[in-house]
Amino acid sequence: MKYMKLALELAKKGNPSPNPYVGAVLAKNGEIIGRGFHRRAGEAHAEINALAEAGKNAKGATLYVTLEPCSHTDKRTPPCTRAIIAAGVKKVVVAMEDPQPKVRGIEELREAGVEVEVGVMAEEARELNRPFAKYITTGFPFVTLKCAMTLDGKISGKNGARMQITGREAVEYAHKLRDENDAVLVGIGTILSDNPKLTCRIPGGRDPTRVVLDSALKIPLDANVLADSNVVIATTEKNNGEKKRELEKKGVRVWILGGDYVEFRALVKKLASEGMTSVLVEGGAGVYESAVESGLVDRFVFFIAPKISGEETARDAFKKLPEFEVLKVKKLGRDVLVEATLIKR
Repeated sequence: MKYMKLALELAKKGNPSPNPYVGAVLAKNGEIIGRGFHRRAGEAHAEINALAEAGKNAKGATLYVTLEPCSHTDKRTPPCTRAIIAAGVKKVVVAMEDPQPKVRGIEELREAGVEVEVGVMAEEARELNRPFAKYITTGFPFVTLKCAMTLDGKISGKNGARMQITGREAVEYAHKLRDENDAVLVGIGTILSDNPKLTCRIPGGRDPTRVVLDSALKIPLDANVLADSNVVIATTEKNNGEKKRELEKKGVRVWILGGDYVEFRALVKKLASEGMTSVLVEGGAGVYESAVESGLVDRFVFFIAPKISGEETARDAFKKLPEFEVLKVKKLGRDVLVEATLIKR
């Protein structure tokens, strides 16, 4: 158990999207002889890194790995099963099976005489790779909706004006969410009122692809979000003109996804086709409503501040929602974090 726990911690160090998070530990005679994790897509997998550290000492060892080792060849790296077998590993302990139907690593290892145990800390491994599993099994990214609100359910100031709702700890947590997701999505109203950069301010963190839902193509060419070209503007057929060409000259991707309005479902499907396995929806109310109505939101993250202020209520965005199932409650400074999913009737 302790070796698998370490493997899971190692897995979290990577940034492998659209590949899964994977960590591996090689142990022999009660000692760790190799560690590894999958850093980035296209680079060596966790098992290969652990085997490299162990060297010839890997013979007769036990490998603890958070995901079933790959066995297929239609990718940038060779199959891990072949390396495990060649190294003489005696036993492989796997947390969870790979959701990809073409992966038969467990079967291949057993056929080669390697003992395989499956299911150690499986729930923790599945939680770590929920975005990957949804992406593989449905073709859609894992969608997280983040919303900050006051005690009376307000999400903005009067007439949609920007209002600092939460404190430093909640803001830091929100930037952690950006680091964890491939894309961050907002509506044009957020751009016009707040002019955000939508970058990640965590030291060493990654900036997600910024996605702006802008049906009328109102985005200013000097908006902060356009500081670099890692941006997608989702708009409609009526905006296939000069503004679109100006944005494309800046390197911005402009996607036409509808006639009168941008369909949320079509947008996230397109993001998945570009290899984005996770999307963070940050607002505002109109985008929240579109996201919820699409039925694609997997997780809700609410930051609730001990304040009574503002005008636009969360109920305006979530008026059609059934009950939530609360998964996590945590205090962040003076604010409260609530993570939840929808209870589907």
